[in-house]
Amino acid sequence: METKILASVSGMTKRYGRITAIHDVGFTIRSGEILGVIGPNGAGKTTLLECTAGVQAADPGEVAFGASRTCRHSRSAVLFYVPDGIAPWPNQSVRWAMDFMLGFFGGRRDLYAEVARDLNLDPLMRKAVGALSKGQRKRVLLAIALLAPQPVILIDEPFEGLDLRQSRELEGTLRKQVSAGRTLVLSIHQIADAARICDRFVLLNSGELVAEGTLEELREAASSRQGHAPAQDFEEIFLALT
Repeated sequence: METKILASVSGMTKRYGRITAIHDVGFTIRSGEILGVIGPNGAGKTTLLECTAGVQAADPGEVAFGASRTCRHSRSAVLFYVPDGIAPWPNQSVRWAMDFMLGFFGGRRDLYAEVARDLNLDPLMRKAVGALSKGQRKRVLLAIALLAPQPVILIDEPFEGLDLRQSRELEGTLRKQVSAGRTLVLSIHQIADAARICDRFVLLNSGELVAEGTLEELREAASSRQGHAPAQDFEEIFLALT
C-alpha cells in the first residue's frame, strides 16, 4: 500500500548570481519514510533542503501540503530543518539547549529522556555546546531535531563527524522515530550510509534531479538506461544514473 504524500516540491531553483545551485527540482515527501537526498559534494543537496524548508528563498520553487501551496515562512509548522556544521548557543550547556527546544519551540517533552539515552548525551549535559567535538555537537543537533514538534524533520548530513559505531546506533534511533510516526528527509553524500537507512531516494547531480524512487525503482531505471541486467550495488546504480 502506497504511503500518503505529505508534501510536493516543484520547480525548486536557486541562483547565486550567475551560478545555478539547483534547477527545476521536484519530488515528494511521503508519510512515515526516510527520504534520502543523495549526491556528491556540490550537487546542491544543502541548497535544496534549505529552499524546501524556507530557510532560503527559492527563485522560483513551491512546496505544497495537499492541495495548498505555502509561502516559505509558513512551512515551519510542518518542516524543521537542521543544518550541518553549526554550534547553536555555544556558551550554553547541552542541557540548556535541549530545555530551550522544549520551552521556546514547544518541543516533545515526552521524548526527552529517550532521545538523550539513544544519543548518549548524559555525559555531555553540563558541557558548553561550543566546547564539544564535531561528533558530539552533531549528536546534540540531532537530539534538538528529534525533540522538535514538527512531523517532518530535514537533516543535512546526519552522519558527518560520527564514527562507525555511532553511525550504526544513529540509524537505529532514526528508524525508531519513523516507526513512531515521524518523517525524515536526510541529505547524505555517503552512498553506503544512504543505502542502509533510506526508504526512497532523490538523486541529484550538478543541481538537477536525475531520479527519484525506491532502490528497486532506481535499479530498474539504471537497467533501462544501460540496456542490460540491473546493477545490484547502490553505488553502481547511482553512477549509472548520474
